[in-house]
Amino acid sequence: QVQLVESGGGLVQAGGSLRLACAASGRTFSNYAMGWFRQAPGKEREFVAFISWNGGLTVYGDSVRGRFTVSRDNAENTVYLQMNSLKPEDTAVYYCTAQTTITGRYTSVTPYDYWGQGTQVTVSS
Repeated sequence: QVQLVESGGGLVQAGGSLRLACAASGRTFSNYAMGWFRQAPGKEREFVAFISWNGGLTVYGDSVRGRFTVSRDNAENTVYLQMNSLKPEDTAVYYCTAQTTITGRYTSVTPYDYWGQGTQVTVSS
């Protein structure tokens, strides 16, 4: 069982930055690939970023590439999402998720096994 707890969300003006963190329980965190998704009201959950177990592979959604950076600290059982140049359209609940088996798939929700409760990010114009 893996528990994921996100933090760092809040209200920020357009052009600003936030850093989200996701703390994971369990001794095998370093074995898991991790992802970030977001969901705005009335919309489907959208892929944001993926990072492999050792950080050697990162993948980003088209709408955030070049502005967001995903990283992880396996010693601290934590994955981060640095969000820069935020836009109003980035407003959503952001979810951290863990993929416990290697699937080679990153951008859909199906391969992910555990999800956090989400943290709200609101970007004002």
